[in-house]
Amino acid sequence: MARPLVAIVGRPNVGKSMLFNRLTGQRLAIVEDTPGVTRDRLYAECEWRGRKFDIVDTGGIEPQTDSEILLFMREQAQIAIRTATVIVLVTDLRTGVTAADKDVANLLLRSKKPVVLAVNKADSTGDTDPGVYEFYSLGLGDPIPVSAVHGHGTGDLLDECMKAFPPEAEEEEEDDRIKVAVIGKPNVGKSSLVNAILGEKRVIVSDVAGTTRDAVDTALENKYGRYVFIDTAGIRRKSRVDERVEKFSVLRAQMAIQRADVCLIMIDARDGVTEQDTKIAGLAHEAGKASIVVVNKWDLLEKETGTMEKMRKDVMRDLSFMSYAPVLFISALTGQRVERIFELINFANDQSNMRISTGMLNNVLADAQARVQPPTDKGRRLKIYYMTQTGIKPPTFVIFCNSRELFHFSYQRYLENQIRAVFGLEGTPVRIIIRQKGDKE
Repeated sequence: MARPLVAIVGRPNVGKSMLFNRLTGQRLAIVEDTPGVTRDRLYAECEWRGRKFDIVDTGGIEPQTDSEILLFMREQAQIAIRTATVIVLVTDLRTGVTAADKDVANLLLRSKKPVVLAVNKADSTGDTDPGVYEFYSLGLGDPIPVSAVHGHGTGDLLDECMKAFPPEAEEEEEDDRIKVAVIGKPNVGKSSLVNAILGEKRVIVSDVAGTTRDAVDTALENKYGRYVFIDTAGIRRKSRVDERVEKFSVLRAQMAIQRADVCLIMIDARDGVTEQDTKIAGLAHEAGKASIVVVNKWDLLEKETGTMEKMRKDVMRDLSFMSYAPVLFISALTGQRVERIFELINFANDQSNMRISTGMLNNVLADAQARVQPPTDKGRRLKIYYMTQTGIKPPTFVIFCNSRELFHFSYQRYLENQIRAVFGLEGTPVRIIIRQKGDKE
């Protein structure tokens, strides 16, 4: 049985994201004094009185608007309302009841879902502010004064939400879902790919670069397995990151990479690998994440015999530091080869989790040294004693030797290639740590 879902909704700029961050205990949602900063649905796990549930932050609902982005945000909020167990309507004590609050309240009343009314920005302690009583006019029951900034009243709010939860089911099994971060520069089709995978308008898609700002988690289960897709804001060049909100978005995308098991690095087929694509791929490589290079908009490219193979070679040349990553050519718009992504995700994730016994590793090491002697310098020869695996995600190996200085980078790369030749390890970086005699742990 799925965990209960609490949806936080309301008009723009009433403090929904700050309340979301307060309840989850993490700074997941971007908080700025600018209406419309939260655009997509943003999910997180929450726990109260020993009960785990999911909580979703939504973009502000503007009932009367002609703005394309605000219409998208309203659509996203309505999807959250439909799927929620209980809805928290956030209002603002300082502004009092507005016409937009009444419109949102009417929308929620029509949904027939349990609604808890939170009056935010009740920052003072002591007697209840008389302004709270005005919110009874919304017809949603007792308003609960809360302060997202200080945390006042959030316990009462969660207690009220829990009254609408179904009886607690047995403990859910351990989360074995593969977390997949979809990364790339703005407007390469990241959100379109997530939507194509999910078969619904789960993430806002627009031709305006930079539409997605938050990193958005979406769970999916199909015949290939169980996944969580993290659609991230496009990472722009640093010189273009002017707004504070954009800076948060880059940070959020980097956090998404850290949380992911596998990264889908999206590239526009029409542009090829740009300098910015190289930097983004470098973030995933440096973080040690299993990666797949996804060349999107393949349908828009004029093709002739050998076009795909030529582009594959160009991609591998420009991303030579991650030659281990498979390259897939797709069209998120038409769905061409999209399903193949799941097989590659499973494969790259398995390779990243591979463990190799010390005995097998040292057989490969002995064979490699017999083929190519370790380097010498001024009469001193590098002696390699043994190798062992110390970690996964990515596979990490420690090599013990007599001198770190003698262990030239080229020989280290040669040994990595020998390990890959025998054990595969495609789709994942490999870490090799050199330790010399006398090193402290």
